[in-house]
Amino acid sequence: MKFLKTLAAATLSGLLLSSVAFAEDKPVVGLVMKSLANEFFQNMMVGAEAHAARRGDYELRAVGMQNETDFESQINAVETFITEGVDLIVIAPADSRAMVGPIQKAIAAGITVVNFDVSLDAAAKNEAGLELAFVGPDNRGGAKLAGDALGKALGKGAKVVIIEGNPGADNATERRLGFEDSIAEFGLELLDSRTAHWETEEANAVFSTMLTAHPDIQGVLAANDSMAIGVVRALEAAGRTDILVVGFDAVPAVLPMIADGRMLATVDQFGADMAANSVDLGLALVAGGAPLEGWVKTPVELVTK
Repeated sequence: MKFLKTLAAATLSGLLLSSVAFAEDKPVVGLVMKSLANEFFQNMMVGAEAHAARRGDYELRAVGMQNETDFESQINAVETFITEGVDLIVIAPADSRAMVGPIQKAIAAGITVVNFDVSLDAAAKNEAGLELAFVGPDNRGGAKLAGDALGKALGKGAKVVIIEGNPGADNATERRLGFEDSIAEFGLELLDSRTAHWETEEANAVFSTMLTAHPDIQGVLAANDSMAIGVVRALEAAGRTDILVVGFDAVPAVLPMIADGRMLATVDQFGADMAANSVDLGLALVAGGAPLEGWVKTPVELVTK
């Protein structure tokens, strides 16, 4: 797909916002993403804008967080979209429990909501009496694809560590579980597992500490590519070329690392298309289509050299 360049960008009340403007009588879609410092969501933004320009029958208002722990920005974005009376909110929650209340408030205000990329917490939804489908990938299954690639390359008994995402995010939990499934299946030894909150620099620091404590590490399972990049940088600084690294997201920055062997594998979840497809599903609901139910799965694919 040939994407358009970002059409407009501005910083408003601490939110990173980009919009594509159309006629006032067209449906207004509020897209709430995670950190636009993350290449995965940058690509998602570009893909969403290209989709809006291509369809031309709705107005897109897209918002991203400034960093991976900037949860308040998502809450503020939903509150703003409620006040503006948008027709549709399409949201990838940064915290799977914290966003249940704001989303419930949006639905009570008569706004159609599509939860994509990161699922809301099932228990929190049940407690709130909220029924909402999820559009997104099998994060556990996708992480197991990467973990299996590492397990096959290292063999039984190999020593590994996990770099986790945000503890409050469902996809972070699911990816850790997928990695643990591979660890059990291939008889790997888990030395340590810590969060780096999806961030490159934090992953660099966290893994550097792990490497000092466990110089015999043989493999690293990073829950996203931003953190995998931080791990690779730490390995380069330490002069270590003997440790295998896998990630998740298939952002363009890691593809050369896979090609030259600095990373073993990643998982493509087709982020540039995910938001656009979720908008399509949401607009169909706004137009009176049948409600979404359960889990609408989107694809994942292992990427290796």
